Amino acid sequence: MSHQSHTLHEPSGQMKSAHPQLTELILRLQQTLEDYITHQETRHLQQDLELEKQNHSQATRGQETTLVHLMCQVVSLFQSGATNSLELQLDSGGDVGGGQQAQTSRQPDQLHHQLSDVKASFISNDLSDRGTDTSALYQSSFQDFTTYHGDKYDEDRNPSGFINLAISESNLCIDLITERLSRGDMTSTDEALLQYADWRGHAFLREEVARFLTYYCKAPVPLDPENVVVLNGCGVMFSSLTMVLCDPGEAFLTPTPFYAGFTCASRLYSKVELIHVHLDSEVTEANPHPFQLTVRTLEEALLEARTEGKKVKGLVLINPHNPLGDVYSLDSLREYLEFAKRYNLHVIIDEIYMGTVFDESIPFHSVLSMESLPDPNRTHVIWGTSKGFGISGFRLGALYTRNKEVASAVSTFGFLHGISGIAQHKLCRLLQDREWIDNVYLPTNRSRLQAAHRYITDKLKALKIPFLNRGSGLFVWINLKEYLDPCTFEEELLLYRRFLDNKLLLSPGKSYMCKEPGWFRLTFSDKFLHLKVAMLRLAQALSEQKQCLAEKQMKDTLKE
Repeated sequence: MSHQSHTLHEPSGQMKSAHPQLTELILRLQQTLEDYITHQETRHLQQDLELEKQNHSQATRGQETTLVHLMCQVVSLFQSGATNSLELQLDSGGDVGGGQQAQTSRQPDQLHHQLSDVKASFISNDLSDRGTDTSALYQSSFQDFTTYHGDKYDEDRNPSGFINLAISESNLCIDLITERLSRGDMTSTDEALLQYADWRGHAFLREEVARFLTYYCKAPVPLDPENVVVLNGCGVMFSSLTMVLCDPGEAFLTPTPFYAGFTCASRLYSKVELIHVHLDSEVTEANPHPFQLTVRTLEEALLEARTEGKKVKGLVLINPHNPLGDVYSLDSLREYLEFAKRYNLHVIIDEIYMGTVFDESIPFHSVLSMESLPDPNRTHVIWGTSKGFGISGFRLGALYTRNKEVASAVSTFGFLHGISGIAQHKLCRLLQDREWIDNVYLPTNRSRLQAAHRYITDKLKALKIPFLNRGSGLFVWINLKEYLDPCTFEEELLLYRRFLDNKLLLSPGKSYMCKEPGWFRLTFSDKFLHLKVAMLRLAQALSEQKQCLAEKQMKDTLKE
């Protein structure tokens, strides 16, 4: 702490002139932290336990509240590049973009959503700097998900629990999956399954993955199982790929909005920068579709990055897209791959949502279906069973790459991130059963996805909420900008907290690095009863938000 204090007390002249807001925030944050630590140390000297409890509840709450506000502001400035474009109105209460009133109106009961054990997160005698960063990443990314797991909605046992429409999982065909997994061919205790396997995965599973992708991706020639690697999840696969393709500090272009897990995966191990290629929701002559990705946009982002001295090694694509639900046309895919070849870039393309295209009029084209890839040695496909089969607990992430060096390097991570032999056996049996997949699972899953999507979108229309109407994925990308005043990410966060207050989890657009505040991802692949209750809670939260905005506007009018 002494070194940090020295740094904060004596900021450089450049920092003062370039980022006065950031300097002021850090100094206030430091002073609050020092006061908080002093108070915590004093607590241990108290002899009267009852007095100690009273002092803590009264004196600490104000410090914790101020501390959280300050941290939110610092994070906001860092995320925005600490530029002058982010206008913050600072006062003694730590107001962010006019959001203090909305926050204090819900204190102190809702403050626990923002607090994540301040002492443990910022004061540790045990964690290294890297460990502290990892802990902070976990707290910021998964705190609400952890809270949800401790308070899940159940119609009978916990009707006031959280309903999670934030995480992209499907519960629509659990009955079919559990029945298939309970059949006799799924059970095996063969000796080979109980021992260490090839780090790439058991040969029988890699062979079946190759056959499965050949068939369902419509590959022109049988895929080679020697080009397949399996690990315990696509997030680990992405992290492993970026690690073997990049050195720390190098970068991949990533169109935004994009799957938030990639940010976590790239920070945990590989320390690879994801350069955001921001897409616009506004429809123009150049962009006839919302959030359309064009080669021109990619080239502009690449040129800007290289001008800034960044070493860009590749491009990340998601098809079908998360969170937009878009399915790339074959022509678009080829354009993106040719762009990458032109600039000697690797392409990591995530096709995990391949099995979620429920609109039969929309064709899905895998890059593995192409007769010839522009640069096969630099094209790497990720796929898994979590989304299409709704079995995220099995933790299968598969890589297909023709680059033998890349496959070999990624295989090394199987030492730490392999899948159990028993799970590999069950997955192999599942993927082998084409008759069940084609005649039972796929048509039923498609029908249930269509019904759930129709129910949710009808409710959204009734609430007059704009959304992207796409034919794939387990979610809808919805526009709640009209409920933000002003339309800022600070207000988006407050709206997200209001959903939490109503025991509803949605995913805010900021977590997908969307450049426009107000977008949320809403997952619809859940049980009908859950969706019904969730939409009632959504309507209630938005009604409260609308009332709050009306009161705020009235106060502003009276001030004038």
